[in-house]
Amino acid sequence: MVVVTGASGFIGRACVTGLAAAGFRVRGLVRALDAQTAARAEFYPAGDLVTADDGALRNALAGATAVVHLAAQAHRPIASTDEAASALRRINVTAGERLARAAAGVGVTHFVFASSVKVNGEQSPPERPLRESDPPDPHDEYAASKWAAERVLAAVAEDTGLRVTALRLPLTYGPGAKANFASLAHAVRRGLPLPFASIRNRRSLLGTGNLCAALAALLRSDDRDDAGRLTPYFVADAQAVSTPDLVRAIARAQAVTARLWPLPPFALRLAAAAAGRSDAAERLLSTLEVDTAAFRTRFGWTPPRTLDEGLADALRSPPL
Repeated sequence: MVVVTGASGFIGRACVTGLAAAGFRVRGLVRALDAQTAARAEFYPAGDLVTADDGALRNALAGATAVVHLAAQAHRPIASTDEAASALRRINVTAGERLARAAAGVGVTHFVFASSVKVNGEQSPPERPLRESDPPDPHDEYAASKWAAERVLAAVAEDTGLRVTALRLPLTYGPGAKANFASLAHAVRRGLPLPFASIRNRRSLLGTGNLCAALAALLRSDDRDDAGRLTPYFVADAQAVSTPDLVRAIARAQAVTARLWPLPPFALRLAAAAAGRSDAAERLLSTLEVDTAAFRTRFGWTPPRTLDEGLADALRSPPL
C-alpha cells in the first residue's frame, strides 16, 4: 500500500486517483475529513503531522510499503521574520523527518519526498538545463526549507536504511491548481492583453498526469542499492516551453485567442520593479529548465501526456 500525504491538495488529489488507477492500493492522509473526503474510504484523517503523537503517525502508516510525502507549505511569499521562517521549517522539514522515522519504524521501505527545482536556484545555466549534480542554490526561505528537508531525510535514510527519493519538481499544473498558474489562466480567459510576446525563455513544467505516471514507475522499482540513502531526481514534461508559448497553449485549452503584445524584457523588469513584483517578473522572463534524463533512463519513464493534453485536463474543470 502507498500512503500519500497532503491528499487534499490539487497534487495530492491527482496522485491518490492516479496511483489507484495504476493499480496501487492508496491511503490519502488529510488533516481532517471534509465533505469531499468523508465519503471515500481511501482518505484517512491524520491530524497535524507536526504535532500528532508517534502512535498516531504509526497508525496512519500501518500496512504501508511506500510513502509519497506531498504535504507542505506551498510556495508563496514568506514574511521575513524569524517566526515565519520557523513555522515554514516546522511544516516543510520537521513534519517530513517525523513521518520518515515513523515510516521506517513500521516497515515502510521507500519514502518519496516532493522537493522543488528551486533547491537548485531560480535559473538554469544559459548553456544547458539543470542537472541533479549541480550544487544547491536556494534563494528564498521556501527553497531553503526544501533543501533542509532533503538533508534531514538523507540522515534518516542513513540511520534507518530507508530508501528516500527526492523529486525536485518544477511548476506543477493540473485541475484545481492555484497561485501563478491560476492567475495566468484567468488573465488569458478574460482576454487581457499580456506584454510577453518578446520573451525568449524556456521553463520546465509538470502536469499532474505526468507526475502520477512518474510516481507509478518509481514505486514499481525495487532498487535495493538505494536503501539507506537519498537520491534526487528532476521530473518534468517532455518539452520546456517559453512564456508566450505557454500563454498560447493555455488559450487553446480554453478555446480563446491569446492576446500577446511585445514589450522589451528590460521594460518589463522596470515596470515590475516599480510595482514591487520583480520576483514574479523573473519567473516569466528567466529560463529554468531541468534535465530529466537520469529519471527517464533509470525508471524507463516517458511523460505520457503532452502540454496541450495536460492543460486540457487542468482547465476542463470549472473556471479557476
